Amino acid sequence: MDIRILQVGHFTPPMEAALAAEFDVHPLWKEADTGAFLAHRGHEFAALTTTGLIGADTALIESLPALKVIALRGVGCDKIDLDTARRRGVAVSNTPGVLTDCVADTAFAMILCAGRNLCTADRFVRRGAWVQGRFPMGTRVSGKRLGIVGLGRIGQAVAQRAAGFDMHVRYYGTRRNPEVSHVYEQSLLELARWADFLVITAAGGPGTYHLVSADVIAALGPEGFLVNAARGSIVDEAALVDALVHRRIAGAALDVFENEPHVPDALLGLDNVVLLPHMASSTTETFKAMEDLVLENLRSFFRNGRLITPVL
Repeated sequence: MDIRILQVGHFTPPMEAALAAEFDVHPLWKEADTGAFLAHRGHEFAALTTTGLIGADTALIESLPALKVIALRGVGCDKIDLDTARRRGVAVSNTPGVLTDCVADTAFAMILCAGRNLCTADRFVRRGAWVQGRFPMGTRVSGKRLGIVGLGRIGQAVAQRAAGFDMHVRYYGTRRNPEVSHVYEQSLLELARWADFLVITAAGGPGTYHLVSADVIAALGPEGFLVNAARGSIVDEAALVDALVHRRIAGAALDVFENEPHVPDALLGLDNVVLLPHMASSTTETFKAMEDLVLENLRSFFRNGRLITPVL
């Protein structure tokens, strides 16, 4: 196909080879002055490929006057200016479903790591501290109360895993899900008060910015744990850091942060927080499935004008 695609952000080598075999792809990161390049040649591109961590802001979309479609590798569209895309008539696709299991696996691993202090225990053994005494006791996970913020595909997959640990599940979201039997809490504050573990699997964006506020964090109490496998923007990070430093909650496990890849310095020396590098979906199987779907969306759009997994 003689279709020019602007690529923003790296894909895996097989995906980049597959894209280049079917389209005329230009990696934006190869340009020393991206602004000047887009000003002179932005009109050449009919498609944009990007990742969930990079997205496509207003300036980028507006610099591509011939843009027809944005194909995103990832589920969250919070870093894509959907209003501008909608106004311009630009179609947008993402890759839902294919990363559900790996993100849910990681979220549940984070629950176990936080409750049982597994990462701290690993460091305890490595530094030779075991010969000096026993490792402190952790918190039982099985049978505990699990509150889920956002019971979409990933939230339901976390709940499914929790069933194997005989956990009691309740959830909070923008609306009750009639297809599940779990108790729906009308208030996130009440869910936090009830939960032993509060897991965030909601979508990012303006609608959920700092949804997990200082009050919600405080409601977890000194025996509660916060687990975030969604977006850093959903949590008031300053309030969370303060609660962890002063031990007002038992602990946290975080795969995402407000200013990635920068992590607050105050968290780095704490033993009551698990810190991960936004890796919940990072498996070879999931990335292949996501990138296959990106390619299929592009093929479908330029073949018949329809996306397989449309956002817009």
